[in-house]
Amino acid sequence: MSKIDPIFAAVTAPGTPFEIGEQDGMRFFVKAPSDLSQLVETARRFGDRTAIVDFDGPQGERRLSFAEVFAWRDRMIGHVNIRRGDRVAICTRNRAEWMVAFLAVIRAGGVAVLLNSRGSSAELVAMIGEVMPTLILADGDRAALIREGGYGGPLLDITGPLAETGVARENGQAAGPNDPCAILFTSGTTGRVKGAILSHRAVITGLLGTQLTGSMVMHNMALQHGLSVDEVMAQLPAQALLLVAPLFHISGLGAGFLAPLLSGGKIVVMRRWDAQEAVRLIEREKITQLATVPTMLWDMVNHARQIDADLGSVRNIGSGGQALPLNLLEEVRALCPHAMMGVGYGMTETSGAIAQAVGADFLRARASAGRVLPLVDLRIERPDGAICGAGETGEIVVRSAMVMSGYWNRPEDTANSFTPDGWLRTGDIGYQDEDGYIFIVDRAKDMVISGGENIYCAEVERVLSEMPQIIECATFGIADDRMGELLVAVVQADGLDARAIIDWVAERLARYKAPAHVAFLRGPLPRNQAEKIDKVALRALWPQLFPNS
Repeated sequence: MSKIDPIFAAVTAPGTPFEIGEQDGMRFFVKAPSDLSQLVETARRFGDRTAIVDFDGPQGERRLSFAEVFAWRDRMIGHVNIRRGDRVAICTRNRAEWMVAFLAVIRAGGVAVLLNSRGSSAELVAMIGEVMPTLILADGDRAALIREGGYGGPLLDITGPLAETGVARENGQAAGPNDPCAILFTSGTTGRVKGAILSHRAVITGLLGTQLTGSMVMHNMALQHGLSVDEVMAQLPAQALLLVAPLFHISGLGAGFLAPLLSGGKIVVMRRWDAQEAVRLIEREKITQLATVPTMLWDMVNHARQIDADLGSVRNIGSGGQALPLNLLEEVRALCPHAMMGVGYGMTETSGAIAQAVGADFLRARASAGRVLPLVDLRIERPDGAICGAGETGEIVVRSAMVMSGYWNRPEDTANSFTPDGWLRTGDIGYQDEDGYIFIVDRAKDMVISGGENIYCAEVERVLSEMPQIIECATFGIADDRMGELLVAVVQADGLDARAIIDWVAERLARYKAPAHVAFLRGPLPRNQAEKIDKVALRALWPQLFPNS
């Protein structure tokens, strides 16, 4: 990219904030701090500017300035009482307390363990058992779930008032770039939770990569209009982001929280997705940035049209995980005429997006997942490890400073996730065209993306197999206009109906992981030559099994 884009070359030149160096075959930002907390400290300069708008406080709405967020963080540090490197789990719904807790843990030298706050009691305890945190910071509802699951260790409900503790106790030594910063969970194809370890360098590289992309967009706009970058930025409205993604997701943590925090943006927190509330907040708070999935965009568009809402403040709309249907794109552009559309592709194990396309770049290849970002190396591999040519389909593998260090306490899983020469296997099947766009055509990992949520079939099948009446089962995704995909199940079982099966899963996993539809076979499920359940055959059979889906 640096060879063909003069703006990229200028923005990343020696001496600039985004100067790029190389070490051990990987590119990194030369001027980046080694510790995420040092980068976060730069946001103190925004002072009285609004940082967080939240509706989950004791009296309802809360508006917190950057100064208030940092004061709250410093006060919380005195309560966590941890040593450098201690793992501290965070488990609350999206709210100001979650963000303050993360900042406090990182500042105190801990490793933030992000629990899925939508998980069942059993799921939460399984995640806790996986990493054995020193302390859990939770809200009241999640604290009760965790205790119900049998956990008896240290737990602090951070939604209650925190007493003053004098001078906050902070870490005396900055973390190294390769030290663990956060652990995020992914089930993967095994159906068992794994904690992906993201180093300080990985998280920082992902955040600065986002800032680099934004800087290049600003330089391009300045060039097109014959203005300086400062003049362009002075004409733009104040940044305001509607936080929709769960904070325990890498998209919520990075793009939804840390990125706007570092740029002085206002973060407006949604407790749960509701199209009516989203439209109201966009109008009232002058939201400029949305990161959503097609499901949410459809909901928002339909409601906004019903009430003739004004969504003209929106300037950036990003979508990850699923391509935007052309008719949806046109509807969004009509409602948000100033919005620059974008798409991204990434995963927990890569600390966020590894490919992006924004604006004109996105419109040139709407079906793509974007183009590879500057600090990422990507190749497409055949099953024998040979590298594919342009347009040839294979598994996507990547190498970058953004890639995880491994899975917590799972050396075998870690080893299996990397090629012999150290590239991460994404598990996604795709190809790269002559212009560098990445296209995802399938998933090697058996996963369904429904309403923006990753649902691993192996995890659901494991829970289904624990139901005594089920002889065998299989789950997979089917296309759905609103949700993108729906998880469905085919089972061979005695004495069960669909509702009993759906409820069984919903009671043991997060409710969104329960099958939307269940079909029954009288005999064994079809198998392929390897004697594995043939999901290709089941997908083809599905319209006959469940004709109304």
